Amino acid sequence: MRARDLGISVGVGEPGPFNAITDVPGVKVGHRTLISGDGRLRQGFGPVRTGVTVVVPADGSLGRRPVFAGCHRLNGNGELTGLEWVRESGTLTSPIGLTNTHSVGVVRDALVAAEVATRGPDELYWCLPVVGETWDGLLNDINGFHVRPEHLHDALADATGGPVAEGAVGSGTGMVCHGFKGGIGTASRMVDGHAVGVLVQANHGRRERFTVNGVPVGRLIGAQEVPLPAPPGPAVPVPGAGSIIVVVATDAPLLPHQCDRLAQRAAFGIARTGGTGEPTSGDLVIAFSVANRVEAGGLGVDVPREQRVTMLSDNHIGPLFDAVVESVEEAILNALVSARTTVGRDGVVAHALPHTMLLAALDR
Repeated sequence: MRARDLGISVGVGEPGPFNAITDVPGVKVGHRTLISGDGRLRQGFGPVRTGVTVVVPADGSLGRRPVFAGCHRLNGNGELTGLEWVRESGTLTSPIGLTNTHSVGVVRDALVAAEVATRGPDELYWCLPVVGETWDGLLNDINGFHVRPEHLHDALADATGGPVAEGAVGSGTGMVCHGFKGGIGTASRMVDGHAVGVLVQANHGRRERFTVNGVPVGRLIGAQEVPLPAPPGPAVPVPGAGSIIVVVATDAPLLPHQCDRLAQRAAFGIARTGGTGEPTSGDLVIAFSVANRVEAGGLGVDVPREQRVTMLSDNHIGPLFDAVVESVEEAILNALVSARTTVGRDGVVAHALPHTMLLAALDR
């Protein structure tokens, strides 16, 4: 179930065939979901509610033939590894991995190993993979370190085009958004023959600020109607604590500085659903274009002295900005609509956004 299945349209743009990041040619998404155990938290044993998601921009080694990319930080209480090289070089040289906060390192290392496996034993090679995180410790035994290298390899093997599984799946399994069950969401827009697609890992926001098409849904479906997830004992979660990672893709021919500009516009989509970039939130965005793939020399590998690329005139980039804003807004809503109620460690319950209440709030 997605927002449009409920009759809810966001914005005025036209979505692509799948209304997903995979509407961008060559882009694939894969998940590995980890769910086991119930009841009381036993560190190292569970319960486990976590996973890995990967976005693969294009076929073939991105280390040898990267794509142009840019990034943006709305609030920096989070991690998206490899962004210094993205800023410096303007390129993306790896698939993008997503997971929980304490599993970034193992996913990063597994991405390096996956690329090393495609190269000769004597080849000199370096890699700075891009891996993003949000914290799923409210539902998951996050300090048990249950994500392992094989889970990243499974997600890569699962990566395909077409429809994308959303909600409590992959790296979104243990995430909470605006006090409801959150997770993975995606959406797209078609603009002048080009596709703009986004994928979000939504684990952010406060209930009272949640908005759908300008309607204050979070105030109309308060904690009295749908309880907020809370750990047992005296600990009280910080309102709005959490994060969102946004991946933006397009086949419009953009240069790195233009990818930066697309990434910046994702912040408006977050804001339109009620996100404010809270101080305890890591709101990070990476954007890439698959239109130009350049030759990367690396260590001991020669490349042509000059390479030809194409670019979209800045005079025509405005509709892409609109597409990013609408796609991010709809992707967050899709993550909420698709997610199912999840019971995590210590019996903590993250309730799904009730579809009937959502529609009733919009009718009001």
